[in-house]
Amino acid sequence: MSHQNPFLSTDQQIVGDIYTSTEAMDNLTILCDDFGSRFGGTEGERRAAEFFKAKLEEYGLSNVHLEPVEYIGWTRGEAKLEITSPIRKVIPCISLPHSPPADLEGVIVDMGDGAPQDFHRRADEIKGKMVMTTSVVSPKGSKRWIHRSEKYGRSLMAGAIGFIFVNHYPGYGPATGSVGHSGEGLIPGISISKEDGAFIQRLMKREGEVNIRLVTTDHSQPMTSWNVIGELPGRQDSDQVVMLGCHYDGHDISQGAGDPASGAVSVLEAARVLAKYVPTLPCTVRFALWGVEEIGLLGSKGYVKAHADELSDIRFYLNMDSAGTQSNGRDIVLNEWPDLESCFERWREEMALEFAVGQSVHAFSDHFPFFMAGVPTGGIESAERSLAGRGYGHTRYDTVDKVDLTSLREASTLAARLALRMASEETWPVTRREEKAVLELLDSPEYREEKEFREQLDAFYEEARKQQG
Repeated sequence: MSHQNPFLSTDQQIVGDIYTSTEAMDNLTILCDDFGSRFGGTEGERRAAEFFKAKLEEYGLSNVHLEPVEYIGWTRGEAKLEITSPIRKVIPCISLPHSPPADLEGVIVDMGDGAPQDFHRRADEIKGKMVMTTSVVSPKGSKRWIHRSEKYGRSLMAGAIGFIFVNHYPGYGPATGSVGHSGEGLIPGISISKEDGAFIQRLMKREGEVNIRLVTTDHSQPMTSWNVIGELPGRQDSDQVVMLGCHYDGHDISQGAGDPASGAVSVLEAARVLAKYVPTLPCTVRFALWGVEEIGLLGSKGYVKAHADELSDIRFYLNMDSAGTQSNGRDIVLNEWPDLESCFERWREEMALEFAVGQSVHAFSDHFPFFMAGVPTGGIESAERSLAGRGYGHTRYDTVDKVDLTSLREASTLAARLALRMASEETWPVTRREEKAVLELLDSPEYREEKEFREQLDAFYEEARKQQG
């Protein structure tokens, strides 16, 4: 039995407007075709931030501004991977962001798909060698997503001198992604295609030990990025805030059209229609376009740190990373907030819209700094998270033609209609968690392995940097 919809007239205006407009696709095309990757430190990043600011002002939002984020950025240089024995052959490769410059030789050890338990079991083999592992995210049937940064970190802690990341998708070339840790990583990391990885594996099988020389010329330096913020002030409880956000930086080898820009323009589109039809809701609705997510969630981390005294005022942060891609199921995943589930289920009935409501959390997008600070968080994503991997995400093939207008419309309308309801709910059923409660949640069986790894890696970097002076 469906619930009566108290926002029916506004819903009809929001849905009708978005589904008869091409604004979201127009904005996506400008972001990607005119500004390129928008990677941290590029001219395209600066132009994109100014574009978002101008659009939010055009749509009639208040307090629109840029918030600078100071960080250690990274610039790509040339990278060369050469097999030196048993044959001589150059393998095309790219450096992974925050990889340090290097010129070294070593022997490859093939870790297959990089199951966490194998790095400990084979530590003696790894020490002093170049680890090669694939981008498969569920090695040996893992029920959780084993991220590239975890494979790099486990290689590092086992004593590897280099890291070779093999894309497991055919035809997409090397896949990029950061290997830094609050700045530059400690060993060089590169990526190669599935086909070249398979060639090296065949060579190892036929000839035994494979020696390589790796030369990278990347460099890290202080840079400035920007978060773009705008809001619709609340008419009753203006200190109570509902936030919608997505990062706008892609990786430097790609347009980053699906990841993340499809989500960023959907945030923008939700802001447009809410400002047009319900500019004064009971609570404030704030929109955020985050800088430099791809190299460590730096924009959202910076915001959480700078606004620490305001975080208790945030009812909910809805993350929209890649929300407008075809692979995104456009469900709602709450980051372990069971007391909110009934609200979203009620709104689903009220909105006459089909979406699942799931409960899980991961550390790899801009919800996580808010989650760690105790803020109620969730995202527009698939409730049943695929363990297939990113597809063409983080490759040069993540381009505008992969994104369709219907997916952008679905993400935008879902976000706008939920923001309307979250900001209008008379009594909000949850409050910010204490730090102890956050840590206890992450110490539960489904999250403990990853939490322990992160703590070990933090300690490893702290000690290594202390020794570096």
